[in-house]
Amino acid sequence: MTEILPHRIAVLCYLFNDAGQLLLLHRRKPPNQDLYSPIGGKLDQPSGESPTSCALREIHEESGLDLEVADLHLTGLVSEAGYAGEAHWLMFLYEVTRPVEIQRAEIAEGRLEWHDASAIADLELPPTDRHVIWPCFWRYRGRFFAVHIDCGDSSIKWRLEQPVSDVGESGCVRIGR
Repeated sequence: MTEILPHRIAVLCYLFNDAGQLLLLHRRKPPNQDLYSPIGGKLDQPSGESPTSCALREIHEESGLDLEVADLHLTGLVSEAGYAGEAHWLMFLYEVTRPVEIQRAEIAEGRLEWHDASAIADLELPPTDRHVIWPCFWRYRGRFFAVHIDCGDSSIKWRLEQPVSDVGESGCVRIGR
């Protein structure tokens, strides 16, 4: 019998400064403890929070910035089946459309750090981020993509479901053993 995993709905928020550096969180807590990821978090489902409202709330909670809906661009939709064998994820990816500066570095979830885009590949990243989400983000930045990732075994199988201009892309990346 197949175990039924819960669905979790979250946002990831991509913020850049005037120098073009990206704000990343070096996570202290699960999921993805000790790895780097964009800031974000889970939707408040009991209140019926929208993904956009969640992005604005998470940006404020984690960076201290008060932004408007007009400052956000929905750049991607990522579904992950069986991530870490614990849950299915549905993630809305938002890019802040103007450069920002933040004053804080330490938050409860970890340490906020600015990184050059060229250095991101050298950071400790979740496998799905490294092999699928980051390449799609950079390729479709400023536009939109939707991707489904199957994390059910020792490989990452994925398919691009809604590219802005390319058709028929998919891939399989073997990880681990």
